Amino acid sequence: MEPVSITRHGNDQRGEFHAHVEGAKAIGRLTWVLRGGVRVAEHTFVPPEIGGRGVALKLVEALIADAREQGFRIEPECSYVAAQFKRHPEWADLRA
Repeated sequence: MEPVSITRHGNDQRGEFHAHVEGAKAIGRLTWVLRGGVRVAEHTFVPPEIGGRGVALKLVEALIADAREQGFRIEPECSYVAAQFKRHPEWADLRA
């Protein structure tokens, strides 16, 4: 699997995580917005060119890592993020 790097973009009110796959121009994204003190994960998208490589999960893991480090909670409005919360009960404490 090609290396995947994650970058963070945005401000305190809304932001995105971008997934960059080495050698590919396409970028995976996870977007969030702050509502009521909670980061709402709105949408996760991975273009077909970089799909099937675990990119979406890496985006969610970056959001989870930031939540643990920065002390915020997550509302998974995005169906993919919600599915990952079900698969990872160890994240339950971060769900709003």
